[in-house]
Amino acid sequence: MNDYRLEESVVVVIHFFRALRPYQWSKNLLVFAALIFSEHLFDPADVLRTIAAFLVFSLTAGWVYVVNDIRDRQADRLHPVKRLRPFASGALKPAPALALATALMLASIVLSAAVSLRLTAALALYALMNLAYTLLLKNIVILDILVIAIGFVLRAVAGAWAIDVPISHWLLVCTFFLALFLVTGKRRNELVKLGDDASNHRPILTEYNPALLDQMIGVVTAATIISYALYTVDEETVAKFETDNLIYTIPFVVYGIFRYFYLIYKCQLGGAPEKILIKDAHILATVFLWIVLVLVILYL
Repeated sequence: MNDYRLEESVVVVIHFFRALRPYQWSKNLLVFAALIFSEHLFDPADVLRTIAAFLVFSLTAGWVYVVNDIRDRQADRLHPVKRLRPFASGALKPAPALALATALMLASIVLSAAVSLRLTAALALYALMNLAYTLLLKNIVILDILVIAIGFVLRAVAGAWAIDVPISHWLLVCTFFLALFLVTGKRRNELVKLGDDASNHRPILTEYNPALLDQMIGVVTAATIISYALYTVDEETVAKFETDNLIYTIPFVVYGIFRYFYLIYKCQLGGAPEKILIKDAHILATVFLWIVLVLVILYL
């Protein structure tokens, strides 16, 4: 009997960990952007602060996912993949899971205060904004995708505040447009893949259509590439890093975005950008090479 209860407890823990969506924590790697571009990568104290920022954002994001999945568990049961989530499938009971996730989120806020009060402010704002998104903003057309994009920007801001370095306006602009590109691609994938069931799964999808999203994707794609290109040749950037060689990283950015285009339109993917990042060999290699080249230019 004891062995059975132990096995049952282990299963519950595994399901709870799944509910925190650790596979989506890759989004929180954005907090490392400030560490890299401030040239503090080899400062041990700042590295530890950034790792702490990553951990607290991951725990808080986990709480957001739990709240969202509990609220949407009925709609998720209509989705071919999301119906397997712990709450939609009935593998987890909402009340105890929410209590534990909330405890982890509050612990993350306490930990963030030990790193930086400004990091705590960014974390709290992220939590409140996503709670508002879950309860209301996700049902307001266009605002729903803007809120998600702002969440990415907050991650970048948190990384800068964690190590107390100035926030580059270019970092914010590039992050915002890149996030919009990913979110609009995800919306299009949901709309096309779910077809007539799209509105049952996510009511806001009735306000979109593929033509509208195609136009939006085109705009944010151009904005992303142009803003990054301007960043690499900006006088402030050149003066800060004492080199204009960042311009040679542009082809990697363009290829990565066009590859993602290919996956959205040709392969009907794009519903889970965080999975594409780690599963598509071309994008994974592009991101790796871009990081290596950036490090070489900035540090060597």
